[in-house]
Amino acid sequence: MAEQKVGVIGLGAMGSGMAASLRRAGYDVAVFDVRAEAARKFAADGGTACASVAELAARCDVVVSVVVNAAQTESVLFGEGGAAAAMRPGSLFVMCSTVDPNWSAALEGRLAERGLLYLDAPISGGAAKAASAQMTMMTAGTPEAYARAGGVLDAMAAKVYKLGDRAGAASKVKIINQLLAGVHIAAAAEAMALGLREGVDPASLYDVITHSAGASWMFENRMAHVIAGDYTPLSAVDIFVKDLGLVLDLARATKFPLPLSATAHQMFMQASSAGYGGEDDSAVIKTFPGIELPRKRD
Repeated sequence: MAEQKVGVIGLGAMGSGMAASLRRAGYDVAVFDVRAEAARKFAADGGTACASVAELAARCDVVVSVVVNAAQTESVLFGEGGAAAAMRPGSLFVMCSTVDPNWSAALEGRLAERGLLYLDAPISGGAAKAASAQMTMMTAGTPEAYARAGGVLDAMAAKVYKLGDRAGAASKVKIINQLLAGVHIAAAAEAMALGLREGVDPASLYDVITHSAGASWMFENRMAHVIAGDYTPLSAVDIFVKDLGLVLDLARATKFPLPLSATAHQMFMQASSAGYGGEDDSAVIKTFPGIELPRKRD
């Protein structure tokens, strides 16, 4: 059994699978989620449901944060009853959100002033891979932070990339990954929309494309949602409004042109403005005119 006590904050699509992977690996896992029932459900199979972020932070050697963005991370750490004040000196905070790399780099210094270690550690792979410990982690941090993490990272991910000895490098790589992911989803939706407009059977189109040179992981994964007519959010439209916005902000700082990213960002913005922001990101297809989308079967 692993000796470290690990806390996971945020039991959404990714966090719940990561916490379960840690539990299977033998760690003493504490969890917190704003939905208290989610934490209690996890703890029913082993582990501890904490009533607050501070309670979790005080009992854990490693705190893994799997919240949506930098604002939520700020709240987790420095809000009322935040983790930073409760964590013991020498404890490690692992930040798994997609954020501005400059913000992540600054956070390392802010935590160091409190005697805390930090890993810039965004994640990728989706809920199924998180649940089976097959996801990817892009990480950067000091040797001391990696030493404190021990086997925690490997317990959650099949691939753990070490991308630098200072925070920020991993977030840059994650943002570039999100550039491709967002553009691929937008392109996949455009292709499926054209097929629907031209009267092509969507299931047949899906089968052909996924076995042809035009295939992508995002087409195979997200267009399956469209064919099923199921837009239950695993990753929502508004996530890519945020993430592609971060991509464009990063490039804008050095006046670097990203025309495909800008177009994809506008597509997700349009979908969000049309009321689909909380739906699965494949719902970007709903903005195309003159098409009849497959309906969800009962």
